[in-house]
Amino acid sequence: MGDLLRTYIKRHPVRTQRFLEILPGFVSWSLILFPFWGSLIFPTLVAYYVIGFAVYWLYRSLTMSFLAIVAHFKIKAASKFTWVEDLQNRFPDKWDTIHHIIVIPTYKEPLEILERTLSALAKQSYPLKNLHIMVSFEEREGNAGREKAASLEKKFEGVFGHIWTTHHPDIEGEVKGKSSNTCWGAKIAKKLLVDEEGIPIENITITSEDADAQFHHHYFAAVAFSFLETDKPFNAIWQGAIVFYNNIWRVPAPIRVLASMFSVIQMHILLRSDRLINFSTYTTSLKHVHDIGYWDTDVIPEDYRLFFKSYFAKKGDFEVKPIFLPVYSDAAESTSRISSFNNQYEQLKRWAWGVSDDSYIIKKYIEAKDIPFWDRTVRVATTIEDHFLWPVNWFAITISAFLPPLLNEAFNRTVLGKTLPQVTSSLLTIALISMVVIFVIDAVNRPPRPNSRNLLSYILQPLEFFLLPLVGFFFNALPGIDAHTRLMLGKYIEYKVTEKV
Repeated sequence: MGDLLRTYIKRHPVRTQRFLEILPGFVSWSLILFPFWGSLIFPTLVAYYVIGFAVYWLYRSLTMSFLAIVAHFKIKAASKFTWVEDLQNRFPDKWDTIHHIIVIPTYKEPLEILERTLSALAKQSYPLKNLHIMVSFEEREGNAGREKAASLEKKFEGVFGHIWTTHHPDIEGEVKGKSSNTCWGAKIAKKLLVDEEGIPIENITITSEDADAQFHHHYFAAVAFSFLETDKPFNAIWQGAIVFYNNIWRVPAPIRVLASMFSVIQMHILLRSDRLINFSTYTTSLKHVHDIGYWDTDVIPEDYRLFFKSYFAKKGDFEVKPIFLPVYSDAAESTSRISSFNNQYEQLKRWAWGVSDDSYIIKKYIEAKDIPFWDRTVRVATTIEDHFLWPVNWFAITISAFLPPLLNEAFNRTVLGKTLPQVTSSLLTIALISMVVIFVIDAVNRPPRPNSRNLLSYILQPLEFFLLPLVGFFFNALPGIDAHTRLMLGKYIEYKVTEKV
């Protein structure tokens, strides 16, 4: 069977690509609509589908809650750890031989945001002479980009080992976005540091950093420690806990709730080795990205693509290693409430567009005869599950249980029909434990409110989480459906940078 599929893919690449692009939207729309039409024809089957999904959601929620608590304590412990001192004691001859290239792809980010990002890097506990910063602007930004580049070079001259800036030109065949820009900046940095200065490529890590991200001050010391400790440092990516706390108190309440959810989810995922994939801001070895041909320039989602490109290139001998330290990022924000909501929607649609990578992942999975079946199956299946179910989850856990008894009068008179809403409601009520865990962990970890607080603000903070049903529809289900449907119809999106203010 596998050989037949490989032969078909080889003979019909265009047809295969379109089928795999249609598949996610077909699956998600089928699962969303099934409770509506199925309630009229197969109400019992729909009922078991709804109960099964509620059990699945309960399992996911309780697992997330437990792991989020463990991750919280691991992050607190790692944040207090004396990483440089331990590096010096554990690797006295090697501790400062590791160099870090940090590529910051940017397009139209305000100068203040870039200065904030570089200022945070200047607070790293690892020797700053071993940090080499490449700020990669887009050529199409014009004079504004060159002025910002000159300002950054002047302000941070002599702070790091190097502060470089470059301007990524529009190249035919490339997709404008983070992946192609990161690839450009990484290649220039490799040329400057390895080819011209002779620093061994084996001693260099490379980080793709979002322009708004701020690393914990021990991040690069922790990465150096793990790099030196790992048996196969060229077969790994390092991922910190992305938390959207930089501007958490400025954004509207619905976006604040989303930011809180995403932050705690990113904490817990560090403990899920089967699901942990690099996201947003991460580190790997320069030798590794050089060996596999750097970031792909013809795609929008760069993080998942880099992982699976690495995973299949290294024949499954590749992993993402957690760094239990926070990486602070911005929640979606703009100059007005409506613009902020639009900003958030566009960001989530771009994240959901990660489903476009599934065609690449599935084809590589079928072709990968040299990777153990269960290893590659688990790794690919968990990714497909998350991508395909993104738009489905909200419908399955909020309205599907009410449809069979509502739309089918005969089924409503059966025992199953009468008890279906109560059974699913009970399961989902238990799942609400995760909401309590998210609220507590978020409240403990988010920075204090900059202005003085009154009693009312403390009362209203947990009440914000009652917005979740509406927030889940407008900022999870809708952008997911949008991305899946566009991909299904061949209406490819363009990369839009999330506005920073």
